[in-house]
Amino acid sequence: MKSKNGMLVAIVLIGIALIIIMAVVFGGGKNKKKYSTVNNNSNSAMAQAKKEHEKERQKYKDVLYVYNAAEYMDESTIMDFEKEYKVRVEYSEFESNEDMYKDITSNPNKYDVLVPSDYMIDRLIKEDKLAKLDKTKVTNISNVATEYLAPEYDKNNDYVIPYMTGTLGILYNTKKVSAPIDSWTALFDSKYKGKILMWDSERDCLGATLKMLGYSMNSKNSSELNEVQSKLSAQRSLVRYGEEEIRDMMIAGEGIVSLMYSGEAKNAINQNSNLAYVIPKEGGNKWVDGFVILKNTKHMEMAQKFINFMCRPNIAVRNMTTTGYTSAIKGAWGEFGDDKVMFPSAEELSRCEAFLYDKEATELYNRIWAKIK
Repeated sequence: MKSKNGMLVAIVLIGIALIIIMAVVFGGGKNKKKYSTVNNNSNSAMAQAKKEHEKERQKYKDVLYVYNAAEYMDESTIMDFEKEYKVRVEYSEFESNEDMYKDITSNPNKYDVLVPSDYMIDRLIKEDKLAKLDKTKVTNISNVATEYLAPEYDKNNDYVIPYMTGTLGILYNTKKVSAPIDSWTALFDSKYKGKILMWDSERDCLGATLKMLGYSMNSKNSSELNEVQSKLSAQRSLVRYGEEEIRDMMIAGEGIVSLMYSGEAKNAINQNSNLAYVIPKEGGNKWVDGFVILKNTKHMEMAQKFINFMCRPNIAVRNMTTTGYTSAIKGAWGEFGDDKVMFPSAEELSRCEAFLYDKEATELYNRIWAKIK
């Protein structure tokens, strides 16, 4: 029979072990392990390849600074670019467009290539923060599907080369709802209290609520925005805000409904077949994120080579596979069949709109968001 002291030690050790396991499995935020579509053997091989490449890349004299959204590129493609062009890519990630904007405003010489969303690119163009592209150096722009070229804010693609596209909608657990969800109102339904997960993004939360109320996602009407503020304030006690961790919670069956980007939804569905994604009947956001180069760059030529490299169809396939999002490179699409999340119907897209930048509206959004959060 064990002594009480021995039992106490055992209990303490078990407790410590459980804490460590919980930290590994549920660790959220920026430091958690990234989602990967490859198996453990492939991960091990990739880790070994990175280790071997690291010695070589330290010899490269040229450096390129790339700033992208979190979990938004197959990093082995970056390694291949480094090998081909003998350049060291210092790759950083941001959690939101707003975080990225604050960073580049405080540190205007820190990065070369950015990958923001359309409304943020619109803002950066209007604020004269971007360099004009030499399209004779980015010839793979010819691989971009015509429907994603010439956005409203950059008709000649003087500043942006499209990277990924997608939609904003709802990811939900089909086993925990009584009927298929088809409306943004599900995110405000008190019967799901504590199981509603919202992506911590100003434009997305405000935009989804505007759509639910029948307004444009780009509204700057004070009366309409007051309604949005009231709705989101009343919703606050029902929900949890987060980023990649809310996707992981949906995969684990810990949430019922969630505001979610299509690519995150695709990855979640791949891991939990009880999940489904819908663009609500009121409509949603359709977006195109793109490559841009900061005006203060000292590495213009290499920045354009990087963008051109990422527009190769075989590279686009790898980035689509890893992220779950839809590349703007049409030659990559054939690898993915008729996936409804990656390739929504024309009818679904007709209900969606793009976010645009407006200085006056942004100031209103910022004030409302500060009151809600």
